[in-house]
Amino acid sequence: MTVSKTTEINIEREPNNARLSELGVSSWPVWEKEVSEFPWTYDERETCYLLAGEVIVTPDGGEPVEIRKGDLVSFPAGMSCTWKITKDVRKHYNFG
Repeated sequence: MTVSKTTEINIEREPNNARLSELGVSSWPVWEKEVSEFPWTYDERETCYLLAGEVIVTPDGGEPVEIRKGDLVSFPAGMSCTWKITKDVRKHYNFG
């Protein structure tokens, strides 16, 4: 498992089942969205785990970050960005 922090977005590539279980990911709600592009601002910290899909998230004034199936990602509160979904997304998510 590798961990990278880019423009305040923290990505854990393919965390193991113990890590996902520790966080309770399977009990988090699920969000789905088709291929699209839209602006987004995080009012609070969000952690999500991609079950399917691919996204390019570009923080305002920052570099694009690719997120894909199997990634555990956290976004900081107050970050504004653009989501460009390149493959339909299905993810577990948790705020706070």
